[in-house]
Amino acid sequence: MSSNPVAETVASLMPRAQAELTELVAFKSVADFDQYPRSESEGAANWVADALRAEGFQDVALLDTPDGTQSVYGFLPGPEGAKTVLLYAHYDVQPPLEEAAWTTPPFELTERDGRWYGRGAADCKGGFIMHLLALRALKANGGVPVGVKVIVEGSEEQGTGGLERYAEQHPELLTADTIVIGDVGNFRLGLPTVTSTLRGMTLVRVRIDTLEGNLHSGQFGGAAPDALGALIRVLDSLRAEDGSTTIDGLTGDARWEGLQYEEEAFRKDAKVLDGVELIGSGTVADRIWARPAVTVLGIDCPPVVGATPSVQAGARALVSLRVPPGVDAVEATKLLQAHLEARTPWGARVSTEQIGQGQPFRADTSSPAYTAMAEAMAVAYPGEEMQSAGQGGSIPLCNTLASLYPHAEILLIGLSEPQAQIHAVNESVSPDELERLSVTEALFLQKYAAS
Repeated sequence: MSSNPVAETVASLMPRAQAELTELVAFKSVADFDQYPRSESEGAANWVADALRAEGFQDVALLDTPDGTQSVYGFLPGPEGAKTVLLYAHYDVQPPLEEAAWTTPPFELTERDGRWYGRGAADCKGGFIMHLLALRALKANGGVPVGVKVIVEGSEEQGTGGLERYAEQHPELLTADTIVIGDVGNFRLGLPTVTSTLRGMTLVRVRIDTLEGNLHSGQFGGAAPDALGALIRVLDSLRAEDGSTTIDGLTGDARWEGLQYEEEAFRKDAKVLDGVELIGSGTVADRIWARPAVTVLGIDCPPVVGATPSVQAGARALVSLRVPPGVDAVEATKLLQAHLEARTPWGARVSTEQIGQGQPFRADTSSPAYTAMAEAMAVAYPGEEMQSAGQGGSIPLCNTLASLYPHAEILLIGLSEPQAQIHAVNESVSPDELERLSVTEALFLQKYAAS
């Protein structure tokens, strides 16, 4: 990185950043209180609030959102007449999955092979540390030139919509000229990227019942309708032979124009086993950024170990549908539910329940804030130009903010590049990426203030 006072300050702050991220990662802040104690999330929320107070933020508050979790808010006033920028991150994390599969404990930040490992290191506790680093660097180099609001969500990973509903009930709270969502990542490590589109998401639980109770498969199998077999047929109907998502009434042939994702690079990033084909048709970018994608997240049925020779009376599954930009998530949910109900065989009883939903998002990349971001990235990543990519994941809050504040510019950056393996075992963050993106954000705020 070229010599720059802001960059030099951020570099000097990296040991402190590592120590702080270690403290924050130690909280097991999974916002599923059936699995993890509420006190872990509350501890993380209080840590974030204390960090904001230490940086001089005013009106720091723990916001009790309608889904029973807490988001943290703070405001740092800028010079008179200055623009206001909202910085977003979330402190809640995904469960660590099988802790035994982690090379090092998931809630202990561990340095290994040039990366920092731990659940939430990249997604998205590291995003909050990125915001802190940028603000500290500005303070040390002439001051923060804009008013800054920070909002750190407590249930983003659960998709329960608490912060969205709170923002709708208090629309004045998060007003800003520009919003920086620090919860995505560069397309490739070291390649500066803004995310211009996000797929939305819907979660539907489907249950199938056929019998009053389980039956002996020897005595009744062959005529008694098997609920698990019926569920398998229904779930199979959600895909074509090549694996493409096929939901009655939902189109799936959109094209992605722009930065492409080479198939071999995708296979490597996704760790696809040798000889196993990718699913779907079109380019990889078409499939993961521009088209719907269904995933069966879980099935309730007897485990193999301990299973008995029985015809199952009931079975259920949780189905996720990623919704591309241009498609309404509410309508997609209705189509998915109708498909599941219509494709259930044998007259079996079927019920569906929508349990989570978020709209897709498309940014305006021609705005002044994007120009300022491109200039900032060119300094933080010498020799590289800012790229614009899609993101297969969902951040429902983006559309809520876009609806509440139609004149605000929304930019998405972050630490979740492919090597970070967010949501998987051995999640990690690149400290080099944290450093460069913190510099990027600081320079962006300077350039945006002057625009």
